[in-house]
Amino acid sequence: MISYLHHDEIDRERWDNCLNYLPRVRPYAFSWYLDIMAPGWEAMVDDDYDAIFPIPCSSKFGIRYIATPIFLQQLGAFSPDKNPYGVINDFFDYMPEFYRFIDLATGQDIVSDDYRVTARSNYELDLSRPYEILRKNFTPHCVRNIEKAIKNSPAIDNDITPSELIALFRSNRGASIKGIKQRDYDRLEKLMSFCLINGRGRIIGVRSSGKQVIYGNFLVETSGRITMLFVVNTSVSRNKRTGYYVVNEIIRNYAETDTILDFAGSSLPPVASFMESFGSVKVPFYRIYRNRLPFFIRFLK
Repeated sequence: MISYLHHDEIDRERWDNCLNYLPRVRPYAFSWYLDIMAPGWEAMVDDDYDAIFPIPCSSKFGIRYIATPIFLQQLGAFSPDKNPYGVINDFFDYMPEFYRFIDLATGQDIVSDDYRVTARSNYELDLSRPYEILRKNFTPHCVRNIEKAIKNSPAIDNDITPSELIALFRSNRGASIKGIKQRDYDRLEKLMSFCLINGRGRIIGVRSSGKQVIYGNFLVETSGRITMLFVVNTSVSRNKRTGYYVVNEIIRNYAETDTILDFAGSSLPPVASFMESFGSVKVPFYRIYRNRLPFFIRFLK
């Protein structure tokens, strides 16, 4: 039986235990991740936490709605015993009607005339094989870029701080991206700090000879999965092909482990091409959309 739970009714220990039984689970649905990136989140649970469904909800103008937060790629249904592709339809059928607007990214598709469903792409690489075998699946373009990067003698730096990485992003690509608010950066910095302190992630990058950060990669680490959540390039790192070098080192270090390297996807063709060049495979996820807002506030996002 499905139950709807308010934020303060969620048993976080049982919630996270459900996720811990799933192999190679993504980090986004864990309570610690949601508490930081989707404050006030609510949930639906089935059969005493045997299946769970997180709800990143908010309100505006007194109207409650669901929207996938930035830096949180996908949620959906999670269950160690039930087929999530079947149970997710049950959850959406039970969705409270007071959520007038829904724009939610999920790992599973749904069958419903009430929602518009759009497929998106993530990219993943299984690192269970030896590095030499994995490298054979790199494209020639990828191999050339790795070799070019090595000639620049980059040194991996593990001491880049969350504030340094965010500042680097804001002064480069972030300066041209609309829609990212200060609160989003604050939450991301809090997530990074939490992961670093609690051994759930790390930041790796490269500095210039002048000690300036030119590239950074925030990795979130859950059992059997490394998620490249926040990658920051600069014109210098692009020219030196630094990103190819760093990802190659991640693959080399984790080869022959039961680990998935999760590139976290992108809708930008050049970035998607970069991810695919390492032999990664495309894994779909879905945007589930419904707008039942009054016509005079349909601009709400």
